[in-house]
Amino acid sequence: MTGYYDSHDSAPADDTEQPATEHGMSRRQLMRHAGWFGGAVVLTMASGEVISHIADSRETHSMAAAGATAAANGSLRFVQVSDSHIGFHGPANTDVVGSFTEAINQVNSLGFRPDFVMHSGDLTHLSTAGQFDQVKQMLTGMQTDRVFTVPGEHDSIGDAGRAYRKTFGMGTLGDGWYSFDTHGVHFIALVNTLSLEKLGHLGNAQIDFVRKDIAGLSSDTPIVVFSHIPLFAMYPKWGWSTDDALKVIALLRRFSSVTCLNGHVHQLFTKTDGNITFHSATTTAYPLPKPGRGPAPTPQVVPARQLKDALGIRTVGYRQGDRELAIKDQRLA
Repeated sequence: MTGYYDSHDSAPADDTEQPATEHGMSRRQLMRHAGWFGGAVVLTMASGEVISHIADSRETHSMAAAGATAAANGSLRFVQVSDSHIGFHGPANTDVVGSFTEAINQVNSLGFRPDFVMHSGDLTHLSTAGQFDQVKQMLTGMQTDRVFTVPGEHDSIGDAGRAYRKTFGMGTLGDGWYSFDTHGVHFIALVNTLSLEKLGHLGNAQIDFVRKDIAGLSSDTPIVVFSHIPLFAMYPKWGWSTDDALKVIALLRRFSSVTCLNGHVHQLFTKTDGNITFHSATTTAYPLPKPGRGPAPTPQVVPARQLKDALGIRTVGYRQGDRELAIKDQRLA
């Protein structure tokens, strides 16, 4: 198994940049990167049906009971978190460390120990050494044995992702991609936040990696793909798509069950295309506008009492023999 770290490891990174805006980024960075962030999600498989919604507090006990049942019968349970943006300073969230801490506490209060936690990118806001070290230390607080990550574009500012890979890329290939297997499911973690102009981009080397990686798999093997930027055309005008994703999607068509999980857009969104289902996660940092509502995907300021309603985590579960994964999203409020 590659591309993960034990929840007790740590490492630093580095970055320098131009004069900052009020959000901590230079104007050039803000123009290129503004608003591309993600979220935290719990996914669960139930009788072959995908479930995706925000859970309220009344469901907490039923989720814990389901987690205990899953653990007893050997089912897979993992958590997706995304876009913590550690290092962000702005009115949209004046305490991203605090809200990410609440997300971690919520993961630890699910009533079951996740098999692993995946952070789907934008761990940091400016990819500095201090920010990478801080988020990695925070992730050690997750009550799980393994933490996996993929980078967001905010994790590769000014250095093509070198600082990110120094901290989180041990055992990965190329620019940080990798795959692993557990509980009968094959997982692929992709990097589509480098070499981008506006849309996400995978590149030929990574597409070739996917082709070789899945070549020997049976078509009934459940596939889960992680990326930061969506692998479908959610809203290309804002960069919410990946320009060469169709080449990977074509390779995955032969599998009976494919689930693609991404962050970046800071809101829940689900799309099904044949055998492939796409799920965008919410954020632990701050909300972004719905596609097309406004000139650009910039951080949204909402009343303090409403902020947690826009933030959350996601749990995902799978029981061997089922066709699909079950997904449940839970707000921080």
